[in-house]
Parts: sequence; structure tokens; C-alpha cells
Amino acid sequence: MNTEFAIAEVMPDKLNALVENIMHQTGEADPNEAVRLVNSGEWVVSKQTHSWREEDGVIYFSVTSDGTTGEDWITRLESKGFRVGDYAKQVLRSPDFKPTNGVTTEVAVLKGRLFEDNDRITKKIRAEAYKRKLSKPNAELACLIREKFTDKEIEAMGLWYIVAMHEPINDSGGVPFLLVASRHDGGRWLDACNDGPGSGWSRGGGFAFAVSQVSSQS
Repeated sequence: MNTEFAIAEVMPDKLNALVENIMHQTGEADPNEAVRLVNSGEWVVSKQTHSWREEDGVIYFSVTSDGTTGEDWITRLESKGFRVGDYAKQVLRSPDFKPTNGVTTEVAVLKGRLFEDNDRITKKIRAEAYKRKLSKPNAELACLIREKFTDKEIEAMGLWYIVAMHEPINDSGGVPFLLVASRHDGGRWLDACNDGPGSGWSRGGGFAFAVSQVSSQS
């Protein structure tokens, strides 16, 4: 009989992340009860099939642009039942919103839980991304994310919103904003949030950067 613990060589941070995931998926606030539900077979762990994958608190997927202009994104999203915020519309209508066509972007979304509450500010999030050799995406990424994923899928990622960490675009008053795909107030939103180096974000957010971009256009 093998008396060795199966977790003997598993790092504590990996175990903690596993229990946190079990708690999230079961909706159980008590970690011992969450683990019991799995061990007893009351809750079955199964492989999920998503158009995204998660590794160590980072979500990966890809999107491809199709040349949609900012104004056309407003029409396109609203015609599909999405809600587009007033500030998002200002960003989309800005001359600094420059769409691409046929560019496939591999995306990495850093989950908010990777950062301590006091460190979850724009400057430090961008610094962490650059250490990981990630780059600023095109602002249209937020639109592509909003259209690609349902609110249920964003919830399954453990997120309330995903911010495209593009170069900030000013609204009509000259205030810098970032586009955000979010789920709140009973609707599927494309919104915009005021951005600055010290802007703080919640733990339930995700921060989208580009891993690489490849153009399929000649």
C-alpha cells in the first residue's frame, strides 16, 4: 500500500489555487465543505470545453479583427442586444480609435487575483505585463472580446469585466479612457473606465494584453 501523500510534491500556492477554484465552482464559502463536496462525489469535476484556457491565473484566447469602425461597432453590438455606454461611444467615435482588418491577436488576460489589493493599479498591472513580454493591444480588442464571450463565459472565467489595456483614448472632454467588456446591471456591456497610472481596479477584473499579433492580409 502506498502511504505517500499525493500532494507531497505540490507547492502550497498551487494547492491554495486549487481550493479557491473548487470554492468558486461549487459556490461554497467554506473551503473544507467545498473539498468535501468533490471528495464525496456530490460535485463532479469534469473537463470544460471553452474557446479559452487558463494557466496560473492567466486566461488565453485569440481573436481576429475585421475592419469594423468604431461607429459600426456601436451599431453591431446594439443590434445584438449589447449595451454600449456613453463614454464607450465617445471612445469609439474618437479619431484615435483605429481598427485593423485580418489581424489575429493572441490575448493574455491577467486576472485581478494575481495582484494584492493595494497593487492592483494601472501602473503596476502594465509593469507586470511588460515583465511577461506582453504588449498593448488595439482598442478594438474590447469590442472583439465583448462579442466573443457571453456573460456566462466571463463568469466562468471568474471575472466581472475584462479591460483592454490599450493606449488610453480621450473622451470628448480630454479624459483618458480604456474600453471594458463587462457583465453587470442585468446587461451585456461594452463600457469605458477612466484610466491613469494610479487608477485602482477590483479583484474581479481581468486585464487584456497582446501576446502576439499576426496579420493575415497581404
